Amino acid sequence: MNRIRPFAVASLSSLFSLSMAAAALAAPAPPEVVRPPGSTTAQAVGVLHTLRNIPEACVRLEGLFTGDTAEPYRVEVLPGDRCVQRALYVDARELKAAPSPATHWLLNDRIAVPLAQAPACVATVEIWRKPGTAAPPKLDAQGRARIFLDKPQTTDGLPRFSAVLDVSSACKSVPKAG
Repeated sequence: MNRIRPFAVASLSSLFSLSMAAAALAAPAPPEVVRPPGSTTAQAVGVLHTLRNIPEACVRLEGLFTGDTAEPYRVEVLPGDRCVQRALYVDARELKAAPSPATHWLLNDRIAVPLAQAPACVATVEIWRKPGTAAPPKLDAQGRARIFLDKPQTTDGLPRFSAVLDVSSACKSVPKAG
């Protein structure tokens, strides 16, 4: 009678789990916000357009195809008015490490904006979110959570958002609109 040795079964299961882990690392995780392909309108050079509002951080991201081969696309971060900030927006260039799952950031959204004059020229903006660790204030002796306005509040535990721009190589040869 053929018997399967326990060692062989254990090594097969560990081999399977290793292959599953490798596949998970190789495939990038889909963003939290899923957009259908072609859902972004093609934009002309010099036309300022809104990419995304981030109401938690009270900011709006706007994009612009510049027509300049050195910097073909530019993203501007504009603060919102009359907004209660529940998260922070952090410039990706100011971070010690680029946003990635390895640094505990989650891919929140991926926006691909094609250039109207050259559809192969695509600016892709990835919006990353780092969950916060903020907790409700502790209850006082009367069982109420109190926030005192004269005491400074820390922003350490707030969620963070950041955006990373990637421009396709086809954008490097697009002539300036004139």
